[in-house]
Amino acid sequence: MKKHILLLVLSIQFSFAITKDTIPINYNYSKFSSFIKVDDDCDACGCSASGGSMGFSSMLNSNFVGIRYFNQSYKSTNGLYSNSPWYDENFNTMQVWARIPIVKKVQISALIPYHFHNRETALGSEKISGLGDLTLLGMYDLYQTHKDSTVFIHKLQIGGGLKIPVGKFDETNNGSVNPSYQVGTGAWDYLLATEYVIKRKKFGLNSMLNYVIKTENQKNYRFGNQFNYASTLFWVYETSKVSVVPQLGIAGEVFETNYQHNQKVRNTSGDIFMGKFGFEMGKKKFSFGANIMLPINQNLTGGNVVANHRWSVNLNYSL
Repeated sequence: MKKHILLLVLSIQFSFAITKDTIPINYNYSKFSSFIKVDDDCDACGCSASGGSMGFSSMLNSNFVGIRYFNQSYKSTNGLYSNSPWYDENFNTMQVWARIPIVKKVQISALIPYHFHNRETALGSEKISGLGDLTLLGMYDLYQTHKDSTVFIHKLQIGGGLKIPVGKFDETNNGSVNPSYQVGTGAWDYLLATEYVIKRKKFGLNSMLNYVIKTENQKNYRFGNQFNYASTLFWVYETSKVSVVPQLGIAGEVFETNYQHNQKVRNTSGDIFMGKFGFEMGKKKFSFGANIMLPINQNLTGGNVVANHRWSVNLNYSL
């Protein structure tokens, strides 16, 4: 039965490609086979949520607490005329994040973000800042091979979680070209996630899917549900003092239409497909990571919003 489940998840992960939003104890880095890398939901044009497929976990630290900064750069236009001006938008997030084991085979990830966004408009510069929505995600180890029993090591996790509406939702921003210019969505969201990792010696492939079910907030606005996917190749280089993990992969997001008062909001669905590369480096209980994501193909808000890039850096401490 487990083999059938594994085959089903793999077939789904490599046939789908899409996501969007609208309006440890002294850790030994050589024990890398604990594989962890569940990418999180952004809201790419709803980037206020949590992180633009930047991930819920580290590839070097199985259990950790850390801080992470990420930046997402966009430009937008109202699209009314062929020569309508384009304006820059920057979404910035400083985040406390952690991954903590609860019981055998179960881990909890937590994200606590603080957002400080800015953009240019026809009337000048705008800035918003504040505590963002809290995300909690629980993952269960459904299947894992023993290291000494096969040439390839497999690990399959499934899980779910919540996004808790802590951040402020400003209704006046709904009419903007990018309705995701918010620090919070004002609504509870529900996450479903799965992750599969296959590894042989020092090489591996990490693939994930997650789906975010979004609800209506008190202002009668509902961001569209979002589907995220990613697949990352990695290589583990280790010495007696340091471990380095270069990474290369793809990621994508598909966003359904936003609703206000149960009516569809025009030009709020879309999708984006990106290439990504980065690394993590660990020494003793500390690790540092950085990555960048560049768009390959995109269609956001009817073409009125264009993503330039996303990048992040993080510093973790192993529990």
